[in-house]
Amino acid sequence: MADLILASSSPRRLDLLRQLGIVPDAVMSPDIDETPHKAEPPRLYAARMAAEKLASVTAPGAFVIAADTVVALGRRILPKTETEAEARRCLDLLAGRRHRVHSAVAARGPDGRIAARNVMTTVGFARLDRDAAEAYLASGEWRGKAGGYAIQGRAAGFVDFLAGSHSGVVGLPLHETLNLLRGLGWRA
Repeated sequence: MADLILASSSPRRLDLLRQLGIVPDAVMSPDIDETPHKAEPPRLYAARMAAEKLASVTAPGAFVIAADTVVALGRRILPKTETEAEARRCLDLLAGRRHRVHSAVAARGPDGRIAARNVMTTVGFARLDRDAAEAYLASGEWRGKAGGYAIQGRAAGFVDFLAGSHSGVVGLPLHETLNLLRGLGWRA
């Protein structure tokens, strides 16, 4: 069986695959420009990022998986927060509202065939009191997370609605990823 390569620098994606008993033979960090294009819709941005990550990893004869996850409020793409101020702005925007999380996954088979899927999940946040928001910000869990939160962590307590793929919100829609790989001929 051909090797399986995960084109990602996200430890969450590796953990998600391990939940299914899948351990990639290698993990390669793609080096791409992740700047959204002007007026680029969130769904198309996520798909483009997954495709560019996939294209950036050269692994002849291997299966390769790449993904991207985008938190969006309407057409607005929320950042992967790097500062507490950014995370606070995201929490303020998301509190008491529903938003969408677009998870795109792209896979390439050893024969060069490519398959891709986009998964959209709607997530609702309850209204956040200042103490809960400040405690979350103090945890630092928001660092580097799309939209400033990790649904698999403390922010799970903010979620009062979810329709779609929980694993997609974490960073990799598992059902769709497994189906893409199987469609390309991968067998566990």
